[in-house]
Amino acid sequence: MTGPTERPVPEDAAPDQRASDIQPVTEAAGSLPGAPFGAPHKGMFGVTQGSDTSGYGGLVREPWDPPQAEPPYGGYFDELIDALRAAYPEFDAAISKIVVDRGELTLDVAREHLIGVTTALRNDPSLRFELCSSVSGVDYLGTARRLHSVYHLTSMTYRRRVRLEVAVTAEDPHLPSVTGLYPGADWQERETYDMYGIIYDGHPALTRILMPDDWDGFPQRKDYPLGGIDVQYKGATIPPPDERRAYK
Repeated sequence: MTGPTERPVPEDAAPDQRASDIQPVTEAAGSLPGAPFGAPHKGMFGVTQGSDTSGYGGLVREPWDPPQAEPPYGGYFDELIDALRAAYPEFDAAISKIVVDRGELTLDVAREHLIGVTTALRNDPSLRFELCSSVSGVDYLGTARRLHSVYHLTSMTYRRRVRLEVAVTAEDPHLPSVTGLYPGADWQERETYDMYGIIYDGHPALTRILMPDDWDGFPQRKDYPLGGIDVQYKGATIPPPDERRAYK
């Protein structure tokens, strides 16, 4: 029988596999709380004893900061970049970074150029990104511009995709709304506002869409307290999740 701090291994595993897979959970636990941004994070849930049965005790998350891509980018990416550079003369001021990772092209766009870049991507005959399929948010807690708004655009004419990313600070989380170009972004911007607190200036009705109108805070920010609302059930009180188990 496997000890309380070891991960179970199949009986038919090869000897060398069994030796490498049997690791105390405590080896990988506990580096997440207080770890500086950019440092590798080990383990999950802050469990320091052998009670983590999730299988993530040995998880190691390395910081992800993809490098600036250099041409040729491959595939249709070079043609897309050349077409956007020709369609938007302020390209060099607007695009601070070009990333090619996992078969995806990402352009880091300056906030003041977001509408200009998306207008060129939508309207230029050699680009024709007619569809904004997604607007979402990311919180890179610990960075200066921690809140990122992410746009996935699709060209149905040329069967191409491009990903735009715009970063703002938590103190000044304002971005121009793209609903004037892509009306379907209406509810997606509302959801990102509701969860991350990114304010899309010019949105026709920027109100909460998932949480109550009077909700305090933005639940998907990394510094939002993990927990919930006390639930009353037949006279008994169920505490929030973070009071039931120490998630660190």
